[in-house]
Amino acid sequence: MARVLIASDKFKGSLTAAQVGAAVRTGIHRIRPDTEVSVVPIADGGDGTVAAALAAGYGAVPVTAPGPTGEPVSTAYARRDDIAVVELADVSGLVRLPGGEFAPMTATSRGTGEVIAAAIEAGCRRVLLGIGGSAGTDGGAGLLRALGARLLDADGAEIGDGGAALARLHTIDLAKVRERLAGVEITVACDVDNPLTGPRGAAAVYGPQKGADGDQVAALDAALTHWADCVAAATGTDLRDRAGAGAAGGVGFAAVTVLGARLRPGIELVLELVGFGERVAGADLVVTGEGMLDEQTLYGKAPAGVATAARFSGVPVVAVCGRNVLPTERLRAAGFAAAYALADIEPDIARCLAEGELLLERLGMRIAAEHLAPDPMTERPSAGRRSPDQLSTDHAAEPRPQRTVADLADDIIAAASDNGDGARTFDGRFR
Repeated sequence: MARVLIASDKFKGSLTAAQVGAAVRTGIHRIRPDTEVSVVPIADGGDGTVAAALAAGYGAVPVTAPGPTGEPVSTAYARRDDIAVVELADVSGLVRLPGGEFAPMTATSRGTGEVIAAAIEAGCRRVLLGIGGSAGTDGGAGLLRALGARLLDADGAEIGDGGAALARLHTIDLAKVRERLAGVEITVACDVDNPLTGPRGAAAVYGPQKGADGDQVAALDAALTHWADCVAAATGTDLRDRAGAGAAGGVGFAAVTVLGARLRPGIELVLELVGFGERVAGADLVVTGEGMLDEQTLYGKAPAGVATAARFSGVPVVAVCGRNVLPTERLRAAGFAAAYALADIEPDIARCLAEGELLLERLGMRIAAEHLAPDPMTERPSAGRRSPDQLSTDHAAEPRPQRTVADLADDIIAAASDNGDGARTFDGRFR
């Protein structure tokens, strides 16, 4: 019996990682019902990281914390034993901006700090923090304040939230942060190598994606430079140029400089989290994917990480995606045997978004037909039934075109119809 492991990221804005996996599994089973298929949702350290942990058996711990503009949001961290998995995107991320309105100068990471504080108060001593998808550029100041830091202006008053307020910073008191973090290990999932400041810094590179115009980018970079000067004075350490310091608007800087965090590639951390190494052992095929396969995929994104890990275990990998713009040679060099895109079978993007699960089932059927060998015990001609070779001999005078299992997969999908209550049925040709 063949074994398939599906370890896909989400199709952003369309399907969750779990939905992608379930749809591909359904398609595989339509062609190879005897196949053992496991679905392991993954992420690269951004949104979906907590969901991956929950799917791997962690428990959800609900928390209410301030979002990037201060409004309370309902979020959760994942917990197993004394390990907490915290996802910045779900509390301080772009997805949490009210009405989708950018707040480049005032957005804060405070809520993420409050979730970490809640996990520590509950007894967690290891925190795995995914920092992709942030809405702000506050250098991690909000996160530190939630953990007990005091950031004071020249008059001894607390400064406001957001990156712009850092320009008024005069004094930092980190005593309560150090007390709270004693005995706590912080690991940060980080996939960028930007420094905190300068032309490749948090404001210059990522500020425009968060709504900052040219003048605001300049103001934020100056504020982050002042922030780094103040932190260096308070800690005796200057890590503003450390690779990854500019991640998540500077949260990476605060984490490594003040919290003593270790930065690790997000997909590497998540694959450990879900036990990928143990799950891939004995698999005959791995299926991974994300919404778009492009050059960015090859630099730290989830599918590339899965391909590398699977190749290390000697298991072939194929990818599913919404759209693929990578040439075959680039895919194969990265460890992918093949890639299957929704856009290749449905050029209408609106339909790809609306009917993604059905189309993924179709891709799953093609993967099964093209990459999984038939089970000889289930596909052996039965007694009294002639084999396809015998039938072709009997009807040699009437040759029929050869049809592949992949052709049959297309026919089955084409015959699908809605039975009125949301379930799909098939017409009599395939009963």
